[in-house]
Amino acid sequence: MERLQQLRQETRTELVRDILPFWEHRMQDGTGGFHGRIDGKGRLDADAPKGAILNARILWTFASAYRLLGDPACETVARNAFTQIRDRFYDPVYGGVFWSLDAVGQPLDTKKQFYAIAFAIYGLAEFFRATGEEEALELAIRLFRDIEGHSLDFEKGGYLEAAARDWSPIADMRLSAKDRNDAKTMNTHLHILEGYTALYRVWKDEGLRRSLTALVRIFLDRIVRNDGHLGLFFDEDWQAQSETVSYGHDIEASWLLCETAEELGDPALLAQVRACSMRTADAAAEGLQSDGSMIYESDPATVFSDMERHWWVQAETVVGCLNQYRLRGEEAWLDRAFANWRYIKKHLLCPDGEWYWSIRADGTPNTDDDRAGFWKCPYHNGRMCMEILASTLA
Repeated sequence: MERLQQLRQETRTELVRDILPFWEHRMQDGTGGFHGRIDGKGRLDADAPKGAILNARILWTFASAYRLLGDPACETVARNAFTQIRDRFYDPVYGGVFWSLDAVGQPLDTKKQFYAIAFAIYGLAEFFRATGEEEALELAIRLFRDIEGHSLDFEKGGYLEAAARDWSPIADMRLSAKDRNDAKTMNTHLHILEGYTALYRVWKDEGLRRSLTALVRIFLDRIVRNDGHLGLFFDEDWQAQSETVSYGHDIEASWLLCETAEELGDPALLAQVRACSMRTADAAAEGLQSDGSMIYESDPATVFSDMERHWWVQAETVVGCLNQYRLRGEEAWLDRAFANWRYIKKHLLCPDGEWYWSIRADGTPNTDDDRAGFWKCPYHNGRMCMEILASTLA
């Protein structure tokens, strides 16, 4: 289709002329590592801590870009990120990865957040896929075993959020200051699913397959609610602790679950996942606005909606809508993907590189939150572009 070819061309241009150069030229610190932060106005904060999530997402993005584009510069950046994870973030005493390093690369916060370990697996598996680097695969497998050994709830299913450096229990398991302090969250499960899927793609281990299948079942049986939205926070017994709806996570999960089920290749499970995916995408569509954008979240308990248009939510909306078009063949989903891409082009692209964190409800760019940092990474928008480049829709 002509429209899809145009979308492929435009997103390829966005990837190679805007997103990748920003991270290659402005975030590498000259020592083989990466700066921790560029603020929302484009100013470097050379003293900012360096986060494991940021480094792992840089690794995944540049490894994937190297695999798709064959650009040696992408391999160089990816290899730098791999070296940082292997030599700096990986804990040589207890295993796992440190949550953060200081600005010179020494361990800062040594807790073990399983969300971050999952992203390290995601990046390492993709780096192995792109380069054949056996050491990356070996480290990814080691981290998979760390999660299975220290996070898996053998009795009630699913994965706990965090542990201390030595894997002992930790009181504050929150992923960030804005999150609830609950034992289990959708967010960590979604990204363990993502990391395990990337690893299974390159390492067809039967134990990993069982874990991945169990994770899909957790989503089908525990996390996806009757109304199609994802539950976000749970106690150890899987009792929901929040009614908040996250539209971005709804649409992201709708396509990531399909990706996992397709990789597993179980026809019965795939049929269940595709039906669930359509319900979840329909629920997510409640957050779509007339300008093509997707709002952040809402809370039925307080009748409050967060109307900001976050960068990652828009990127996941494009991919999720294209996936629904692939599943259903309905032009309305293709129209939604294009409408969101038009919104991104008009509002989110920064004149001097990368995307704004968000567009506020009043339509102005948010320059208070980071352009690059602990949570602001090249993975959502970079992955959007690469999913479209690799798509077989056209």
